[in-house]
Amino acid sequence: MLAAEHRLRHRDDFTVAFRQGRRAGTRRLVLHWVTTDRAHPTRVGFVVSKAVGGSVQRHRTQRRLRHLAADRLAVLPAEGGLLVVRALPGAAEATSAELGVDVDRGLKRLGLAPGD
Repeated sequence: MLAAEHRLRHRDDFTVAFRQGRRAGTRRLVLHWVTTDRAHPTRVGFVVSKAVGGSVQRHRTQRRLRHLAADRLAVLPAEGGLLVVRALPGAAEATSAELGVDVDRGLKRLGLAPGD
């Protein structure tokens, strides 16, 4: 589970990540990253629109992504960053393992994960 201090909730924070951050896309996800001040721990937010599917599919996809992000908090900088994970329509049919590969690939492209 993603701790409350690591959840991105405010619209302004999402806007900052989208407009000022770098992005990396994969087949099923787009990751947006921006470095901010060191006053807050790194926070992660999710955007899963109706294009992904119905309510059940959207919530299931978001739960999977939240779990994957919680597992990868250790590789992200401890303080001063906003990460937004935006699901594309193909994310609904993907397995958790496939979504995990996409998250890792996106983090690597953003320079946040160690390379092979």
